[in-house]
Amino acid sequence: MSRIGTPTRTAAVDPASPDRPDGPCRLLISGRLLRPAALTVADLRDRWEQHHAEVIFDCATNGPQHHTFDGPLLRDVMEDAGPAFDARRRKDRARFLLTVTGGDGHHAVLSWAEIDADFGNAPMLLATAMDGRPLDAEGSQLVVPSDRCGARYISAIRGIRVGSCEEPDGR
Repeated sequence: MSRIGTPTRTAAVDPASPDRPDGPCRLLISGRLLRPAALTVADLRDRWEQHHAEVIFDCATNGPQHHTFDGPLLRDVMEDAGPAFDARRRKDRARFLLTVTGGDGHHAVLSWAEIDADFGNAPMLLATAMDGRPLDAEGSQLVVPSDRCGARYISAIRGIRVGSCEEPDGR
């Protein structure tokens, strides 16, 4: 169960946290893109409209989790990176995949069609805050409000790689 509300703006936070003397966490967006990027949580907060999501998901080890998240839509951030597909061709968009990697070693694979407005239009977030607490020190979190299970809630995102699903051999 989730609720995506109207866009909000959150207060700016200094990403140079004392917990990270080497500087802010960076999220590397790479792969088949026209404009790969290295973004901090502050970049995600400042460059894109912030959305609010109230979610409940089941955690295998801790049971039901109730949280609120704020952040930009994954779709908006990825569209700005310029995926290398022909946006006019729906079938071209539908074969692209996103691999999200967390700092704790967890991974999730999403299809572009899940976030595309012409297909699933899922309002997935790259969270900049959780329960009102900024995520600058640990890094952004992938939020999938439609998921009942929390397995695709990837914490401390370190990378999102964009690629295409190639045709199988032996057509």
